[in-house]
Formats: sequence, structure tokens, C-alpha cells
Amino acid sequence: MQRKEMLKTYFTEHEADLRSHLIQLITAMVKERTVNVIPEKLPDHPYLKIRGEEYRAAAYVTAAFDAAGIPYQSYARTEGRPNVIGTLGRGETGEVLMMPGHMDVVPAGEGWDTDPYTVVEKDGCLFGRGVLDNKGPLVSILIAAEVLKATGIDESFKGQLMIAALSDEEAEDPSGVDYGIGYLLEEKLIQPTIAVIPDIGENMKKIDVAEKGRAVIKITARGKQAHGSTPQRGINAVYMMAKLVTRIETLDLQHDIHPLLGHPTLNLGEIQGGAAPNVVPGTCAIYLDIRSVPGMTRAGVLEQLQGCMDAVEGGSFELEVLSWKIPHAVDPDNRVVRAIQKNAHDLLGFTPVTIGMGGGTYAKKLVQNGVLAVGWGPGDDTAFHVANEYVAIKQLIDFALLTCYVAIDLIG
Repeated sequence: MQRKEMLKTYFTEHEADLRSHLIQLITAMVKERTVNVIPEKLPDHPYLKIRGEEYRAAAYVTAAFDAAGIPYQSYARTEGRPNVIGTLGRGETGEVLMMPGHMDVVPAGEGWDTDPYTVVEKDGCLFGRGVLDNKGPLVSILIAAEVLKATGIDESFKGQLMIAALSDEEAEDPSGVDYGIGYLLEEKLIQPTIAVIPDIGENMKKIDVAEKGRAVIKITARGKQAHGSTPQRGINAVYMMAKLVTRIETLDLQHDIHPLLGHPTLNLGEIQGGAAPNVVPGTCAIYLDIRSVPGMTRAGVLEQLQGCMDAVEGGSFELEVLSWKIPHAVDPDNRVVRAIQKNAHDLLGFTPVTIGMGGGTYAKKLVQNGVLAVGWGPGDDTAFHVANEYVAIKQLIDFALLTCYVAIDLIG
């Protein structure tokens, strides 16, 4: 029997068991509050001793690898934030396919109908923080690895498949220190040649081949604190910032339209200022999220922002770049894309199209380190980072089978 036929038969015959196993593992992992925030936000999450605490989810990953007999390594830049990498295949050809999921999640936020850390099954979907981003897809590729091992198909792989559960995807330390994919690449602990990142949604119908760059910029207005009854003795930093915000809101970032990524975006996502109603605020800070397209430069963006600050009469501002990631793109007509398209068409009846996106994935650092990486995965892209996050169970099972198919074509 051909390998793909064997796999399809296995998934059909073990459908109930695979579904139950998938739900149990996702439920266990979602229960662990592996919330990742920047250091200054850590006090807002008293249940955390360190950012992420991905070791809580990693325990389930290593247990799954142990039970399946899949060899793995665990690497950590700091205690409590591991990166677990299971390997299958003989590794004879030098072709290494990496599929990395991340174990950290964003804060739950408000507006949930149920406890965000207790998985709820309803209408064929799972609801909970991380079921889609990214613990559900991570469990999906773990199940793919288990099935490849159980059927013995992994022994036919001349190349190597790396199933990775990584840390530190959702929040970047302002220091620039990376505890996940960046750490692994910097220390040369991994050397993949190709990669598929199951972290974009789009119901498997789209393949991410280009991503905008992302800058996080903090601007602080410096005024003079005074008593609220004598505002004339102070300089109100909030008023000062308000004048700047009106200019930033209408700022047209200089750029050339990219065929896949289109235009850049600018979002003012956070503002902080003031101590009490009866105090003239001496400082006010805003945080900008800028998604850039190829051709834009750091110097050019900062020059435009400086122009906005200089235009505020009597203003005193400080600008700090907390993060700067450049955009990237790969040729849409490549062997990874073709393997995904062929197998999705054969199994699900549609051919995924290539796209560019504003969000960022592990693909960015992989591409910048010479790896041919694309994003592709299950779930609705509108369900990321929102209340009542959800994913369809069938999609996760289908994605597990497709992971096996794609691995056969790329490293088999």
C-alpha cells in the first residue's frame, strides 16, 4: 500500500481515538496559562513568575514524544522557557523540514462567554485562549508525528522532519533578547532547510509567502507636574500628546505599494499618562505599531515621526524604538508551496493561494537566516487574539493528515 493511502486509512480507522486525543491534549495545554507579555506588563499577571512560563505546556509535549517513542531535544536560553524539538527520519539527504508551533499565548482580555482557560467544545469547534494561536495547530502537528511513528512511515524519510514546540512568539523583550526561534538560530541549535509555520489561519486556503515588517515605537511627552487647581503652573503632557496624536493619525507613511503586502499601517495601540484628576500630568506616553513594506527604511519612518513632533508648538518629546523587524518575501513558486497546494487539492478539493500578510510569524527569522519558510495552517484568521477564540476540530485533524502528506513529498 502506498504511504499516503496507508495514512488516510489509518486516520479513518482511528478517527474517534485521534479526535479524543487531540481534544484532551489541547484542553490540558490551554489550562496552563502560558501568557507572554513584555517585562513591564508582568505585574499585571500575578499568576506568572516569569514571562511565558512555557515549561507548563512543554511538559505535555515531551510526554507525547516519550509515549510515541520520538527522540527530542530541549533547549532553553533561560530556565522555564524551553524549546522542544522532536525529530523523525533518517536525515541522509540534508533536507530538513521544520514545523514550529509556539506554546505562549496572549492575555485573555475581556468579553469571553466562558473561562478562557477551560476548553469548551461546541458545534464542532473548540473555544479557549490558544486553541488556534497556537496550541491547537501545535497539537495537530504532534499528532502527525505520532501517526508517522506509529505507522513506521517515518523510517522511510530520507530527510528529516522537525516538530517543534517553541517559546517566546507573542511578545518581544525590548532588550532584543529572544528565547525562541531567534535563540535557536543564533546558537545554531537548529539547521532547517525548509519550514512550514502553522500559525496564519485562513482555513488552510492561503499560504503566507510575504510578511510586513513590524516596528514598536514609544513616544513620551515631557511636561511639568503641578497641582490640578493651578494648571497654569504646570505643562500638561497629555494635552501636548493630544496635539501630536492628531498629527500621527493623519500621517501618510512614505512607501511604494507592494504587490503582495500593499500599504503599510500605523496603529496607536496604547496611551499612558496622568496620576490623578487633581494633578497636572508631567508625562504621557504612546506606543505605536507600524507594519512596513519593502522599500521603507527605519531612518525614513523616524524622520517622518520626528517631523510630527517638531510641528507641535512648545512640545518636548522623546522617541524610543522598542522593536524593529524588516519585511520579507519569498518566491511564491517554490517547492514547499507546490507540495502544500497539491496535497490540499487532492485531500480537501481546493488549491491554497499565496498571499502576503501584516502579521508576523516564525517565518520571518527563518527566511532571514536562509531558510525557505512559508506560513500555512487551520482556523479562521479572524479568531486570533480575540475573546472566544475558536478552531474547528475537523480542520485540526485534516491538518495533521496534510502535514504527513507534505512531509512525504518534501523529505520522503
